[in-house]
Amino acid sequence: MSDDPQAEGPLASTGGTVRRAPLVTPPDAPDARPLLGESQLSTLRRYGNESEVRPGDLLFTDGDPGYDLIVVLEGRVEIRDHYGRLEEQLIITYGPREFLGEKGLLTGQRVFLTAVATERGRILRVPVEQVRTIMAEEADLSDYLLRAFLLRHVRLTQMGLGLTLVGSRFDRKTRRLLDVLARNRLAFRWLELEGMPEAEDTLRRLEVAPTDLPLVIAPGGSLLSNPTDHELLVALGLTARPVHDGAGVCDLVVVGGGPAGLAAGVYGASEGMQTVLVENTAIGGQAGTSSRIENYLGFPAGLSGEELAERAALQAEKFGVRIRLGAGAVALASTGDTHRVTLDGGEVIAARSVIIATGARYNRLPLDRLADFESVGVFYAATQMEAQACSGGPAVIVGGGNSAGQAALFLARACSEVLIAIRGDALARTMSRYLLDEIARDPSITVATRTEVVGLIGDGRLEGVTLRDTRSGEVVDHPTCGLFVFIGAKPCTEWLGGQLAMDEDGFLVTGRDVPLSAIDHPGYEPLLLETSRPGVFCVGDARSRSIKRVATSIGEGSMAVRLVFDRFEASGVTAGG
Repeated sequence: MSDDPQAEGPLASTGGTVRRAPLVTPPDAPDARPLLGESQLSTLRRYGNESEVRPGDLLFTDGDPGYDLIVVLEGRVEIRDHYGRLEEQLIITYGPREFLGEKGLLTGQRVFLTAVATERGRILRVPVEQVRTIMAEEADLSDYLLRAFLLRHVRLTQMGLGLTLVGSRFDRKTRRLLDVLARNRLAFRWLELEGMPEAEDTLRRLEVAPTDLPLVIAPGGSLLSNPTDHELLVALGLTARPVHDGAGVCDLVVVGGGPAGLAAGVYGASEGMQTVLVENTAIGGQAGTSSRIENYLGFPAGLSGEELAERAALQAEKFGVRIRLGAGAVALASTGDTHRVTLDGGEVIAARSVIIATGARYNRLPLDRLADFESVGVFYAATQMEAQACSGGPAVIVGGGNSAGQAALFLARACSEVLIAIRGDALARTMSRYLLDEIARDPSITVATRTEVVGLIGDGRLEGVTLRDTRSGEVVDHPTCGLFVFIGAKPCTEWLGGQLAMDEDGFLVTGRDVPLSAIDHPGYEPLLLETSRPGVFCVGDARSRSIKRVATSIGEGSMAVRLVFDRFEASGVTAGG
């Protein structure tokens, strides 16, 4: 593979313009394939078993439900896409003291590549459960492995590997699946029906009618016609089995898998609570789509939202949190000291306490044809997926908060220019100083004050936006291949059906903000993060008057667990009892 950073990789698209994806660095770059030192090998040997391999031995194959961490001790191992088929492609070759694996090893995602030995040699297999133990107990080695896993995942995403999605950019069902894939930071290739002859060729070869679109070709070659979000995640091996049969009662159910919910899950389980965490879309929430969080304590160089989410999920599993991904809460009911959360698949989880951490969704702009471009030109997150779709072209960001600033800095690395449009006079009132300073130093980022987007331009794909100066009324067209929207948010609380006290915007009120008229339990005084119902707490962005910062959300999640114990004590409830 070329070392030229502008070299073109295999066809890939994640929305908007279809192009050959540029490799920021080749997938076999040294930082993606570090050599293990003797002490690291010695540590790994304590957790795994050695075995001999011969040329042609398959170590794992496309479609397998999971795989082990594999260290090459002697010989060579190739990673191949479409192994044994006409379109077979060599991805990378590993040699002695190198290890195989990427993020999917930890999440349990079905394997989408094949590893085959090409020489006689020896390997060390470390079962995935032992890898999780390493992640929890071997700090230095954990960092070493996790960084490589995440970086390799980015490289594979840039190459357009993983599952294949065939669908139309004009189809809402296709855009829904694109959003699920992007939010879960999954590697995939999108064959656009309108722009890629390969899409029609694929449908003919598979004998799939256009009426059956969108089509997902999952790892192992299984076909999914217009799957639901849950069906897609199940096919990828990312969902867990039901955690209760309706008879058992756990101590704590956390609804929402963003930073606040993950913190609540980690601290609840580490304190001995039987804890279940349910998340309908993706672990990490809005923060999980952040390209870089630089003001989080203890990470002076910053960390990505993906890395934060992966580390937190590992911690949660280490302490025994049962995570139910792809399961959205649709109802809450309470009887005495027991609360029941009903999931969209019909499963009911009974718990002695509930922490609501469902967050908020960014508002949509009031623009004609907005729905035509959402997920294929209009985005509400700036991850590697969206950056790849806009690579080499101009981008426009609407919003002046920290999320908008982080997105601008990230997109500036892939886009020719980035314009931030805000309705106010300056970013200083809404954005952290460290982001302001970095934006001021980046010549590819421009800030347009007193400016709003009033129109979308394009025929089939987004080609530009119409901007209006709110002072002069002047209207101009600005070319762009991606419009990123980070404006006010609406809380994800509609599933509660108005049972709990909310402010005028739908955010849950807690503690002293709960009005007396909303309390129907005699003598009940809500604790700091407690809602109008005893034993039900709210943390993070769904809470009224919350501070929209990752660190604050994590703090609230951990604090809520302490308050759950206080409510148990006041109610005479024993955790685990």
